[in-house]
Amino acid sequence: MYNEEDALPAFAARIRPVLDGIGVRYELLAVDDGSADKTAALLRDLAADWPELRMVRLRRNGGHQAALTAGLDHALGDYVASIDADLQDPPEKIPEMLELARSEGLDIVYGVREDRSTDTGFKRRTAGGYYWLIRRLVGQQVPSNAGDFRLLSREAVEALKELPDQQQRVYRLLVPWLGFPSGEVRYVREERVAGTTKYPLTKMVRLALDSITGFSAAPLRLATWLGTAAFFTCLLLMAFCLAVYLFGATVPGWTSLFVGLLFIGGVQLICVGLLGEYVARIYTSVQRRPAYFVAEDTGRAGERAAERAGDRVSGQASGQASGRSAGRSAGQGSRV
Repeated sequence: MYNEEDALPAFAARIRPVLDGIGVRYELLAVDDGSADKTAALLRDLAADWPELRMVRLRRNGGHQAALTAGLDHALGDYVASIDADLQDPPEKIPEMLELARSEGLDIVYGVREDRSTDTGFKRRTAGGYYWLIRRLVGQQVPSNAGDFRLLSREAVEALKELPDQQQRVYRLLVPWLGFPSGEVRYVREERVAGTTKYPLTKMVRLALDSITGFSAAPLRLATWLGTAAFFTCLLLMAFCLAVYLFGATVPGWTSLFVGLLFIGGVQLICVGLLGEYVARIYTSVQRRPAYFVAEDTGRAGERAAERAGDRVSGQASGQASGRSAGRSAGQGSRV
């Protein structure tokens, strides 16, 4: 969540009864993506009487996919569900996702939007074009109209964590690429409960570019085909110029020359730009910069306090505290 102080109270009031009613132990891990408002302070206040709430606050705003990475890296449950705080995705679907995963032995359950009437017409058309293009480039395994509202098993989470570090991760493509058994839960997309969208047009364009260049070499092949088309176009122009010269009808043809130069120059710039996108991805991968930096983890703070308390008493108490931590890391019992 990023600058969600307006939406956070409604989100907490709606999701807590849902999680409390599941009937299993759970932990709600709230990732504050470097918010500049009172989001972190509100999370601390909520955690005071909500022991299952844990906040991981990032030092800087790394973006939606970086925040998802932080959440997956710090989540401890046997199943991990990701959801935004704007309540456009209904938390009431989480128990249904969990039940479907358990009953059918699925590792991934996607939340699929079957009705996007609350979105603007522009958003619906651009989203439809995005999923159509991605399914053509990446494959039909990418579910249409499935965002980042999903449920993952521990095996799927560990598989994602074992992938090489990437600055431009796109989980709505990475998760289907894993090939784990999956299912779908459909829902009606709601309006944002409060605040303003944190995903403007520039970020949507960036997501589309990361999706295309991160999962397909088709743009490079497109550059090859454009270059081939430009070459044959030049051959045709040469043949035309030669024919005109042989028939003695030569006139100052600056228009054809100008158009030809513009065409070739445009194709070259497009090819260089496409190549630059891939080189930039290689450059950022070689740098191996972390996708995020954690400024505060209330879960770790509690563990350190328990360890200090154990050190002040007997060695047996310290051993019990270590055993409790190990049990939680191992995921004893059923936990979400």
